Amino acid sequence: MLKIAALEKLVHELSHLPGIGPKTAQRLAYYILKSPAEYSQHLTEALQRVQSEVHTCPECFNYTDAVICKYCEDPHRQSDVICVVEEPMDISRIEASGAFRGRFHVLHGAISPLEGVGPQQLKIKELLAKVNKGVAGDGPAIREVIMALDADLEGDTTVLYLTKQLQDKSVRISRIAHGIPIGSDIDYVDDRTMGRALENRVEL
Repeated sequence: MLKIAALEKLVHELSHLPGIGPKTAQRLAYYILKSPAEYSQHLTEALQRVQSEVHTCPECFNYTDAVICKYCEDPHRQSDVICVVEEPMDISRIEASGAFRGRFHVLHGAISPLEGVGPQQLKIKELLAKVNKGVAGDGPAIREVIMALDADLEGDTTVLYLTKQLQDKSVRISRIAHGIPIGSDIDYVDDRTMGRALENRVEL
């Protein structure tokens, strides 16, 4: 690449984005550079607006540009069931199913000691405070906490930690089922997924 400081800085910053490697970052930088000046202005404006207008909801820690997010302000949702997710983007996937009408709580990550992410870096104490308020009668009584976390090592570790923290709170603790996707061929299912499917089997 050309030894241009400003261009190298742009490539460096773009390469920090998830899923963007050095070569992709370089292609994106050249695309921005050769685009009309209006594009760069619009991109800059969009970045500035999202920084100034979007914040985390004080109730569930989803992203919103209002005082609280639309899920927390909806009076028709169940307040006694909380679905715990890793990231705000996970909420839209659950909502798309149409099968959940409770409240959400976003952890903003999962426990990962190798990456230096512990319980203190996540929104775990806020979840426990919410449950404790219900137990004490200072807030909605929580009947069930659903763990909708990824089926990987970090997700499993986080679920185990949360289960230990909640086990004496008189709430039901559950986790979304993991197993064979609908419409898939059993011949192509890996061993771990098959194991999860057998563990989460349902009675007919």
